[in-house]
Amino acid sequence: MSAEPSRLNKTDKNRESASARAFLSRFFAAESAGGLVLMGAALAALVVANSPLSADYFSLLKIHFLGLSVEHWINDGLMAVFFLLVGLEIKREMLMGQLSSWGQRSLPGFAALGGMLFPALIYLMVNWGSAETMSGWAIPAATDIAFALGVLSLLGKRAPLSLKVFLSALAILDDLGAVLIIALFYTSDLSITMLLASLGATVLLVALNRCGVRRLFPYLLVGALLWFFMLKSGIHATLAGVILAFFIPLGNPVEERKSPLLYLEEKMHRWVAFAIVPIFGFANAGVSLAGITPHNLIDPVPLGVALGLLLGKQLGVFGLATLVIRCGLARLPEGASWIQLYGVALLCGIGFTMSLFIGALAFPGAPHLVDEVKVGVLLGSTLAAILGIIVLMAANARKSRT
Repeated sequence: MSAEPSRLNKTDKNRESASARAFLSRFFAAESAGGLVLMGAALAALVVANSPLSADYFSLLKIHFLGLSVEHWINDGLMAVFFLLVGLEIKREMLMGQLSSWGQRSLPGFAALGGMLFPALIYLMVNWGSAETMSGWAIPAATDIAFALGVLSLLGKRAPLSLKVFLSALAILDDLGAVLIIALFYTSDLSITMLLASLGATVLLVALNRCGVRRLFPYLLVGALLWFFMLKSGIHATLAGVILAFFIPLGNPVEERKSPLLYLEEKMHRWVAFAIVPIFGFANAGVSLAGITPHNLIDPVPLGVALGLLLGKQLGVFGLATLVIRCGLARLPEGASWIQLYGVALLCGIGFTMSLFIGALAFPGAPHLVDEVKVGVLLGSTLAAILGIIVLMAANARKSRT
């Protein structure tokens, strides 16, 4: 009799593990394919912005309805849904995934820390002394998980699963760092009344969670109110998505339909990967290259962003990952070589979605600087993607010969 509960517990754990693996495989499939769609959207935006349709493209983004422009609805509204998904991913990984123990968090955690610190330092070094541009220090600190996994997926099965897990865990922690940066450094004109209303909505979310409410509708309704209050408070409204995600209950992860968190994440993934993020990319990657010369590429903002993504990411990610592995605090991803780890560190320099988003927050009243940010992000991300693929393909060729 006493053995039966232990067998049941073991069975539950096996089911939970199988459920997590199945969810992870679907996650990678959606993120990789979504990354390829995002590349197409970004390329389309560049083409349109430098075609006879450019005037219509930029005019469309400025059209106002319900008090906000199309651009603001995309950046403040649709991106709140993106941040909701980011928050759900962070919570899931913390509770039952690749970040559920300190041992699992150590390698991607230190790598993410280095991947945020070094790019910011490089940007600051390039822009030192310029009060107008110093506020963009966080732009190259972000990794675009969809874009990076999309590029990594080009290698197919030649890329070990452990590398995809490492990259996704690192990017999720990177997103968490970006969320904190936005909350702490990119807020302005705070409204105490709306802040208190936001706090009240958050208390309601806590109450729903503590009372064991499993239906999603009450959470989403309060989350919509929280988004509105934060929009009016001065704190960036997209953070409402992350706050809402943290209170969506995990429930029973063994059966996905009984887990509000997993169910919502599953339903959102394709919409975010194939609609919201590409729409954001199309609306934000469009920059007119008319009048831009090679000399403009060495202006402080594009140069700082590009070098931060290309050099800072690989130095920070690979450097701190190497340090913690050599110190015995973590192990090299299973089945991966040092060269492959370096290739993934290069791919972390793809900072598209979040970098463009932070760039718009850093220079709200300077459209010429936002355009320079776009140039730097596109340049740095493209070079990082190309070099990352070259290194990973060379590593695979070397492995096949041995």
